[in-house]
Amino acid sequence: MAEPFAAVDVIRAKRDGGRLTDAQVDWVVDAYTRGVVAEEQMAALAMAILLRGMDGDETARWTRAMIDSGERLHIDVGRPTADKHSTGGVGDKITLVLAPLVAACGAAVPQLSGRGLGHTGGTLDKLEAIPGWRAELSTAEMIAQLDDVGAVVAAASAALAPADRKLYALRDVTATVESIPLIASSIMSKKIAAGPRSLVLDVKVGSGAFMKTRPDAVELAHTMIGIGRAHGVATAAVLTDMSRPLGLTAGNAVEVAEAVEVLRGGGPPDVVELTLVLAREMLALAGITGVDPAEVLASGEVYRTWQAMIRAQGGDPDAPLPRPAHRHVVEAEADGVLAELDALAVGMAAWRLGAGRSAPGEPVQHAAGVRLLARQGDEVRKGQPLAELHTDTADAVPAAVAALADGVRIAATAEAPGPLVLDVLR
Repeated sequence: MAEPFAAVDVIRAKRDGGRLTDAQVDWVVDAYTRGVVAEEQMAALAMAILLRGMDGDETARWTRAMIDSGERLHIDVGRPTADKHSTGGVGDKITLVLAPLVAACGAAVPQLSGRGLGHTGGTLDKLEAIPGWRAELSTAEMIAQLDDVGAVVAAASAALAPADRKLYALRDVTATVESIPLIASSIMSKKIAAGPRSLVLDVKVGSGAFMKTRPDAVELAHTMIGIGRAHGVATAAVLTDMSRPLGLTAGNAVEVAEAVEVLRGGGPPDVVELTLVLAREMLALAGITGVDPAEVLASGEVYRTWQAMIRAQGGDPDAPLPRPAHRHVVEAEADGVLAELDALAVGMAAWRLGAGRSAPGEPVQHAAGVRLLARQGDEVRKGQPLAELHTDTADAVPAAVAALADGVRIAATAEAPGPLVLDVLR
């Protein structure tokens, strides 16, 4: 049977600034998934989209075509479903606290997550530091766990939006990653295919985020909100600062330990703050009222939900976490105020130590990471410990020290750090 379109005509239409029709979008995504549209042709189209853009309806249709390339989850567990997605950052262990918290407040949280690449850590990498915990679950196992516990954090099935998996790899090697329509459709196709009724987006902005400027982050957030609504998913976005790390840890086991502190009623104030902001948005979109997540977090119930969630996936929440073979303390080089502690520098240091990967499929060190011993705005003395570096590879320490030094600045005075939550877009 002859194909209804020629790839070169679709490429030309977008190259010349035209709007792709619904039929063209449906065909080109499907044909690319089937191998009819060649990699070099989709690369040309991706570049044309990067340069010419797509309007809201076009982007929503592109997202639908990617969803339709695979399966959709249908989750019916007697509770409203609520999901959250973060665009990635440094020290972003929020899911580890948020999923059991929102579940303890009465929602079902089917959190399909990924592994990290580069300086932004992946939720699954963090959880896999827990002895016995497994990420790969069948749909039946996920639904059973949602029914019983209320929350599941698991690896996304390869059957969900396979077109995105293929296109994501292509964008990475063709300098088309930055296209906002392609970023938004990539994120939203996987999330919508997972079947939540509501979704809250944590859109990061700053040095440690993918979106470096606020206008770009706002554009991405509004694009994703539009896609969600076009597909019947109640969607909101929280714009948050990622110019400095979130919490006092960046890595794998170190972030799990910090998340457990929050689950037990302690932990860094910024991690608590963002968790509660996102929880309130998730509950509001899910239609759950009369529940204060701050009270639930303080009650101890969330820690019990966490324990049940980890045990349900084969993990031992009480087992000791991996410990590094090597530790190195970074000290302040002068008296003054810690005027800058850049998120990207901390993330790159954690990556150098082995907490992240350079290419998909590479192993990570579960004990690797950075523990911060001072925060931006703190007064420090020369020789005072600023950070502790954890790794199993002693040779990695010098590069990690150099990476961290690029983002540490001590001055006589410093402005107070700005707010963590910049805006809420609905």
